[in-house]
Amino acid sequence: MSEQAAAAADRYVSFEGIDCWHNACAVVARVLHHYEGPERTNKYWEYFVAKIPPGYYSGEPTEDLLYLVCSNTYYIEELFEKFDDAEGLQLLQRAELECC
Repeated sequence: MSEQAAAAADRYVSFEGIDCWHNACAVVARVLHHYEGPERTNKYWEYFVAKIPPGYYSGEPTEDLLYLVCSNTYYIEELFEKFDDAEGLQLLQRAELECC
């Protein structure tokens, strides 16, 4: 292996061994935690909750859940900041860094 090829191989990061499904589930669980009652919801979060794939509720992994989380990170971050949710922010950061 050439030196250049070895350097390129060293920069490759694999998702193998990272449980992105679990990371996405943890973030969604925190989102749902903040919107348990109708007085705490709005149209955006109603739309978000409607997009949660059935696999989340049945425990069957699906890429759609990770896509939902990754494509809404800014809104989720804003939600967690609004409720001063340090745990939620930590879970979101982990999902974003490891999986998105």
